[in-house]
Amino acid sequence: MTSIKPYIAELAKRVLIYDGAMGTSLDLYDLKPEDFGGEQYFGARDYLALTRPDIIEQIHSSFMEAGVDVLETNTFQSTRIRLHEWGLADKTYEQNFKAAQLARSVADRYQAQDGRKRFVAGSMGPTGFLPSSDDPTLSNITWDALSDTFKEQTIALVEGGVDVLLVETSVDILEVKAAIDGIRRGLAELKRPDIAIQAQVFLDLSGRMLLGTDIQATMVTLEALADVDVIGLNCSTGPEHMRPAITYLAANSKLPISCIPNAGLPMEVNGETVFPLEPEGFAKSLTEFVKDLGVRVVGGCCGTTPAHLRALVDSIGNNCPPKANQAPAVQQVSSAMRALPLHQDPGPFIIGERVNSVGSRKVKKMLLKDDYDGVLQVAREQADSGSHALDVCVAMTERPDEKEQMQKLLKKLTMGVELPLVIDSTEHEVIDAALQMYPGRAIINSTSLEGGREQKFDKTMPLVARYGAAIIALTIDEEGMAHTAEAKVAIAKRMVELGRQDYGVQNDAWLFDALTFPLTTGQAELRESAKETMEGIRRIKAEIPGAMTVLGVSNLSFGIQPHARSALNSVFLYHAVRAGLDAAIINPSHVMPFAEISAETRKVCEDVIFNSDEEALPRFIQFFEANAAVAGEAKADPTASMNAEERIHWKILHRKKDGIEADIDESRAWREAGGQTQGEAAIDVLNGVMLPAMKEVGDKFGAGELILPYVLQSAEVMKRAVAHLEQYLDRVEGTTKGKVVLATVYGDVHDIGKNLVYTILSNNGYTVYDLGKQVPVNTIIEKALEVGADAIGLSALLVSTSKQMPLCVQELHKRNLTFPVLVGGAAINRQYGQRILFPEPEVAYTGGVFYCKDAFEGLETMDKLSDPTVREEYMSVMEDAARESLKAPERGRTLLEKLGKDNPSGARSAIRNDNPVPTPPFWGVQVAKKIRLDDVTPYLDLNTLWRLGWGIKNLKGAEYDRVVNDEFKPRLRRMIDDAKRNGWLQPQAVYGYFPAQAAGEELVVYDPKDRKTVLTRFAFPRQPSRERLCLADYFRPIESGEFDVVGLQIVTMGHVAAERVESLQKASDYSESFFSHGLSTTYAEAVAEFTNKIISQGLGLSYQAKRYSWGYPACPDLEEHTKLFSILPAQEIGVSLTSAFQLDPEQSTAAIVVHHPDAKYFSIGSVAERAESDVAEIAS
Repeated sequence: MTSIKPYIAELAKRVLIYDGAMGTSLDLYDLKPEDFGGEQYFGARDYLALTRPDIIEQIHSSFMEAGVDVLETNTFQSTRIRLHEWGLADKTYEQNFKAAQLARSVADRYQAQDGRKRFVAGSMGPTGFLPSSDDPTLSNITWDALSDTFKEQTIALVEGGVDVLLVETSVDILEVKAAIDGIRRGLAELKRPDIAIQAQVFLDLSGRMLLGTDIQATMVTLEALADVDVIGLNCSTGPEHMRPAITYLAANSKLPISCIPNAGLPMEVNGETVFPLEPEGFAKSLTEFVKDLGVRVVGGCCGTTPAHLRALVDSIGNNCPPKANQAPAVQQVSSAMRALPLHQDPGPFIIGERVNSVGSRKVKKMLLKDDYDGVLQVAREQADSGSHALDVCVAMTERPDEKEQMQKLLKKLTMGVELPLVIDSTEHEVIDAALQMYPGRAIINSTSLEGGREQKFDKTMPLVARYGAAIIALTIDEEGMAHTAEAKVAIAKRMVELGRQDYGVQNDAWLFDALTFPLTTGQAELRESAKETMEGIRRIKAEIPGAMTVLGVSNLSFGIQPHARSALNSVFLYHAVRAGLDAAIINPSHVMPFAEISAETRKVCEDVIFNSDEEALPRFIQFFEANAAVAGEAKADPTASMNAEERIHWKILHRKKDGIEADIDESRAWREAGGQTQGEAAIDVLNGVMLPAMKEVGDKFGAGELILPYVLQSAEVMKRAVAHLEQYLDRVEGTTKGKVVLATVYGDVHDIGKNLVYTILSNNGYTVYDLGKQVPVNTIIEKALEVGADAIGLSALLVSTSKQMPLCVQELHKRNLTFPVLVGGAAINRQYGQRILFPEPEVAYTGGVFYCKDAFEGLETMDKLSDPTVREEYMSVMEDAARESLKAPERGRTLLEKLGKDNPSGARSAIRNDNPVPTPPFWGVQVAKKIRLDDVTPYLDLNTLWRLGWGIKNLKGAEYDRVVNDEFKPRLRRMIDDAKRNGWLQPQAVYGYFPAQAAGEELVVYDPKDRKTVLTRFAFPRQPSRERLCLADYFRPIESGEFDVVGLQIVTMGHVAAERVESLQKASDYSESFFSHGLSTTYAEAVAEFTNKIISQGLGLSYQAKRYSWGYPACPDLEEHTKLFSILPAQEIGVSLTSAFQLDPEQSTAAIVVHHPDAKYFSIGSVAERAESDVAEIAS
């Protein structure tokens, strides 16, 4: 039944403005228990509609006086479930009816005064349950119970006089779906199709609902419910934090958009909740949403007063025409977390077929044993293989409980995988039960007209309409399966017409399966079937606008060998997609890229598909029988013709652990048979076979032929081999090439570089004593004396901690010790290593100091120091080079902290100070301890992760693409899933906004509560030449008399990430430790960028503010961290400072956020970093 909805008709003419916060207005009244009807009801604000209707009427009138168009009823917590908490469940109808009547009377009174239409929205808040969660208490409510609850409220509100039913502040998308269902049923019972439905959700700072639903999934899920007229956001944050989500909705939704925010982010002041956004800023933001983005409904939530709404009305007016909606039509499906378009480019949309008791024996066995975790793992593997959605079927003849199993598995899958699901069952009761607990927009598999419409069609289509699902429809009717394109299209058209007329299902809900038939059985009547299917796809797409197409591809190749099936299916899929196929139900790991299929293989497949001649099938079969060894069998063992030594070498080089112990035993036994003792044979295998293999690994890494992760995997093979050999080596003296004491210097928490050195040295014949990180000089020296070390290795990441290196050399020199010292790390260069060789002017340390740019140069250095035939000459050459370096100007990062600290000329940069100073959403500090990993993941800098974090900076071209696509991306998905399951990545942040002013090269930061009180003064160096930039210049100077605003932040991935890296390293799982370190440190930067975005949005910036971290070129002095820690409560997120002012854990960052539009990244020594001659000029 169609009817004009007055509310929607008015929205087509003008933007409508809602009222403000009922609660905020009620706070202005000194309400006593008697106002609520007694002590037991004190605080039940909705009940005031019955006990103090005069107050509610006054508040409604105050907003009408401000000029709003829509009043919300005072019924936000008036479902039976919420009223039951107050003992008022029996008042449910009366409460809602009277509140609606009250708002209606006020609205009608003001409409009568000036003729402008006023509307009443029936407020319907959440019940407090989270039906889609896995919490046994919060999810303990059925769909039907929720639907009935909202139906009851609907009837009372509508009979009380509302124009629109407002589902608002929703945190669980499944509850929203149930609420809409209850509203639909209530309106149908009342025969009131003229009442509109508006659904608004609550997003947190990450831009997601409480259980993780992003804005795209929210939109797709709600739009699929045909009864919804308006969608939007309310509450949670101020308008600026809603901007990204509102921008997305405005650009992509086909429905009118609403935005009803708080008056800024709430903050605690003296124990009270305060909303900081003033009326002018509130009105400004929402006016931009209306004028620029096309939002049609605006208003105020928590903290908004009549003054806020009056400012909004003054800004927008009551006759503002809406901006035209130009959102594209995109068919999508969604899960609890995310949405995906059904049309992929390149296609097809892949529906993984393995989470299916019919199609997978493995899954069937799991389901028979109720192993739902096992099925979840299969689902994740399908996701990792490239599926866009998962077909879920649990039907088995062995068990009668299909519905119960579907419900159990679906709960596991909706919480465990992000992909949309396809509900696959022949029983409509099973589909119904599944859809009642599915949070997103699912696909139903399937319906048809087989046996007449009442057999399946009329049982399935009501579910499509009720739950907003998409539907796979097989082109089968009463006559059976359609074989010709003509019949396929005719059946599809008939189903579309029946669906539209009888159930209101539109074209874009359909995915038509034009059916595939086996081409491999030799049946003459099927030889043309593939061509007919592809023609059917073309015509369905052309003749049914908006409809999609899908195929179950594997039926095409029934009865032939796997390698032949893969080829035939892959070639057919390629041509079907070109014909217009949108989706395919396949196992993605069984599909071959068309470009990788040989021309000859394509030809024999295409001959069968297009029925080129009568011999096409025999030729196909003969081809794959002849090529079975190549196409179908396992590849030959490349070590089959090698002897034991060659196999050991090959396995270390190619990172293959399996069987290396047997190879070592064979090689050792051969030597023993030749007369060597057991110990001699073991040493010979180590020195003559294994170490040369690792040397080749190092050489190939140095030549750019191997990436660092491969080196670590080779080291793991070497570690396993050495562990097996140790049982024979232990009996022999002198089996080590040398002893090295290794440490990250005191104050430094970064040990990835040191760990790499440990891995390489220990797997190349050296005994390494790894003392860890933050190790004092005295501890290092005492350990070297204790073990009789042949060398000491020192690592440091930052300039400040690298100062420990010369201290160590000086202490060794004082004690007349002669341990060679190897130094390395990102903060230093070769010149620095050469300069610290001299603890006294012109006096070199006897043991020598050797700079090593990486672990392999460290290995090369140790090999030279350990070889008595080259040691003395090598040390002499290195000392001569060091003496020469003393004559050269100092360069590198260690020079930076010496530059720019003094500004004798007083010259300032030319940075302007007339830029607008934004107003922050709050003053002071916010702590975010539960940031979702999924919300941070979009901010991962994958290029940095691949090249620096995971070590392929030297790869280029096709090999780079291969490693990234074939190895790194699947690994990243696995590691993120593992981190989410096991909690070893825990993003947290503390950030805030503070008043600030510049005083020369200092930034003065004030107490937001008392701007006369200085919290700290950050000191920043100034470029000694060129633009003479200094970070303080980007802020208003004290002499201007104006206060600026500065953002400050500290973020971390938590101690558990650092502990994981360390434990994996100790367990000799070098590559996993390396990958975990790279991922966790890159995630720390992602959290920093995520937090920076929140700060920027809070300031209302249309651009991203710049963040500057201490220790980097513009502000290299880490000691300034102490000032930051005096302002931000870093301890609340588990971050502390080392003695060298580094952040601990390592997976943490800190930054100052600069909003100035002209801010840019620079170095106080940028010239020095680029040219030696310029350094000399600056230093002089």
